[in-house]
Amino acid sequence: MRKMPLLVALTAAATLALTACTDASQPADSPSTGSAGETSTEAPFDLTSIQKDDAAAALLPAEIASAGKLVVASNTEYAPAEFIDADGRTPVGYDIDIITAVGAVLGLEVVIESADFPAIIPALGSKYDVGISSFTITTERMAEANMVSYFNAGEAFSVQKGNPKNVDPTNICGLTVAVQTGTVEDEGAEEISSTCVEDGEQPLEVLRYDNQADATTNLVGGKADIMYADSPIVSYAIEQTNGEIEQIGDVFDSAPQGIVTAKADTELAAAIQAALTVLMEDGTFTDILASWGNDAGALDESVVNPPAS
Repeated sequence: MRKMPLLVALTAAATLALTACTDASQPADSPSTGSAGETSTEAPFDLTSIQKDDAAAALLPAEIASAGKLVVASNTEYAPAEFIDADGRTPVGYDIDIITAVGAVLGLEVVIESADFPAIIPALGSKYDVGISSFTITTERMAEANMVSYFNAGEAFSVQKGNPKNVDPTNICGLTVAVQTGTVEDEGAEEISSTCVEDGEQPLEVLRYDNQADATTNLVGGKADIMYADSPIVSYAIEQTNGEIEQIGDVFDSAPQGIVTAKADTELAAAIQAALTVLMEDGTFTDILASWGNDAGALDESVVNPPAS
């Protein structure tokens, strides 16, 4: 859920290797099919083995420490980062595992609540303690919330297999684009469309969907000419559709993502940063991401409110 550059930046995408596009490859011996067509498997890493770190836990706000739990909002419709497993109720994904590990370091029970993506940040500090949902770190978001960096992702376009509509990823003016509502891809599509009009070309027709699975479905069905999402999500969608769609062009505009807390919850942000640091330094963080095939996106250092590009 990231920010799209202007069209002129697309030509620079070739400088990024395709290997920067991570996927959620999973062991072939034990997959299960999710309610939205996604699959998951038990991660090789045992999250229950993570021990509490007293120094990190000491940074928690008193009310959260005494409650003993962390209420986390996530838009569980964005596989493989966060989605609902085959049982139709259990949140899974690499973001879910990461925040569960953070909670374990802090000695907290983690309670995941599914939420609409645009509603997460406004509800921080009242309904939710924390949000984790592939939030790209932007200046605009940091004006509303604290963002604790943990993961790096790029963006990518995808089309139907074989690119039957001959889409040129360096110029998508006039095309029908599928995005998830409220994401920075949604915002970016509007920026691209405006640039198209300024250049005397046709605007985009932007198809907005409440969940990423619907965006993928409508690309497969041909309603959309192109889909625009985070690179791990595109890779996973290719896998889950058995290659009915394909990435077009290279991964571009790589940027960090962050766990969010209410702007006033600076103590909580510091505690989360400390917990992530523990996980990064002992190798647990990379192991978690590797179990989802996304260790290439692991950051080496977690920062509260880092500079945004």
